Amino acid sequence: MSSERKIEIKVCGMRDYENIMDIGSLLPTYLGFIFYPSSPRFVCNDFRIPQTLPSSIKRVGVFVNESKGNIISKSQWVGFDHVQLHGNESPQQCRALKAKGLKVIKVFSIHEDFNFDTTLPYKKEVDYFLFDTKGKHPGGNAKTFNWNILKLYDQEIPFFLSGGLSPENVHEITDLKNMNIHALDLNSGVEMSPGIKSKEKVEQAIRNTGREARSDPS
Repeated sequence: MSSERKIEIKVCGMRDYENIMDIGSLLPTYLGFIFYPSSPRFVCNDFRIPQTLPSSIKRVGVFVNESKGNIISKSQWVGFDHVQLHGNESPQQCRALKAKGLKVIKVFSIHEDFNFDTTLPYKKEVDYFLFDTKGKHPGGNAKTFNWNILKLYDQEIPFFLSGGLSPENVHEITDLKNMNIHALDLNSGVEMSPGIKSKEKVEQAIRNTGREARSDPS
């Protein structure tokens, strides 16, 4: 990580209207909303993003093994500009979603024996990768992985770093020199309960990355 590069912040697993607005007031670059019924952070099928959420915040729909048609229809209904794919989605599906004007974040679950060649077929079909800890659930496992394994990644496609990030450990990203980190993905490490984020923890996590927390002037 270059000291001059600004790493963006994504807060994922948002669900409650007031909590969305509370965290939104800090103006993270991204907020993520999970459309996966088995997740404790599932938003519900008729979920809508608050209309007064600052327009500068990019809206990310999170899906697991959903059909292309369902992802597109949900994205149009809710107003997503990015989709985050946590399942076994193919490069062809990613390409089709990009063709619809969506930015695509493809997730890979990282473990000690992970082979980054797995990412190669996706390079031309996505905008970002997201590297998360392999665990029981597709995401939100509250565990970090050994970041040293990222040295084996060629850094060609910018990535989101996820998995157990919290105010207590985000400062350690300073050890990840010369890596193409686009954003940190905060979720379980800043929660009070599943789907409900602590504004104080999010703000402290932002500060501990070396950035100043922003606030919505309105």
